[in-house]
Amino acid sequence: MNLYSINTGYFKLDGGAMFGVVPKSIWNKLNPADENNMCTWALRCLLIEEGNRLILIDSGMGNKQDAKFFGHYYLHGEDTIDASLANHGFTKDDITDVVLTHLHFDHCGGSIIREGDQLIPAFKNASYWSNEKHWQWATQPNDREKASFLKENIIPIKESGRLKMVPLSSYQDEGNDHSIHIQPSGILDELSFILVNGHTAAMMLPVIQLKGKTIVYMADLLPSSAHIPLPYVMAYDMFPLITLQEKKTFLHWAHANDCILFFEHDPENECCNLQLTEKGIRVKDRFTLSALE
Repeated sequence: MNLYSINTGYFKLDGGAMFGVVPKSIWNKLNPADENNMCTWALRCLLIEEGNRLILIDSGMGNKQDAKFFGHYYLHGEDTIDASLANHGFTKDDITDVVLTHLHFDHCGGSIIREGDQLIPAFKNASYWSNEKHWQWATQPNDREKASFLKENIIPIKESGRLKMVPLSSYQDEGNDHSIHIQPSGILDELSFILVNGHTAAMMLPVIQLKGKTIVYMADLLPSSAHIPLPYVMAYDMFPLITLQEKKTFLHWAHANDCILFFEHDPENECCNLQLTEKGIRVKDRFTLSALE
């Protein structure tokens, strides 16, 4: 098995929203804001190559939205999904599976492209994976979250006939189960999922077994290494107290199992491992995915 970091660009979000109750005097040292209080974040996906399967985890924001939309989020940088795939010798047509951790626009927008007046799959040979619980949540969104669930990113997936559902056996809606449940993916033996519900309902965290190492794709449970301290919970989270408990449970499990965390939104750091300090669980070392080889 080979893993590749797939960079699709950078965007900006309000720093206060990204760090929740943490004061700017603290978080601004971690990710300095511009004059509009906006911080830069990565749109980093993960590619799994195993046998004849090429599995892409999340797909970035895409570029099909209008100027007004991008005026809010400032998509920038030289990286694109096509260029990043090409750096590793692949094209979109080589992708066999696209796993969507959840359906917020910055995680699934690159899955659908605009061709003339049609919206079609960007990965024409791939199956797209979600789960029933999250799909229902995203297609019948609440008023607070509906701006993140864009129909043009979601509905065309189902209309294409390429949507598949991960057969999740169980999940804990209330966040009161203080243990980690690893769910088989049904896609690849080395790929499983942890389901979390604080950020949005039934978000999937991919867990990959590689050469005796456990790598966890953090999606929006820990969008960056700066979010590891427990109080650092995004204001975007639907259920912040559930996120808080999920973080606590996950970090203890990840430390005990010597996991490697892969960050989707950290603007500088791809991966880290963990250590126990007098302040709690913190970053031990930061490194790139390629350093694992």
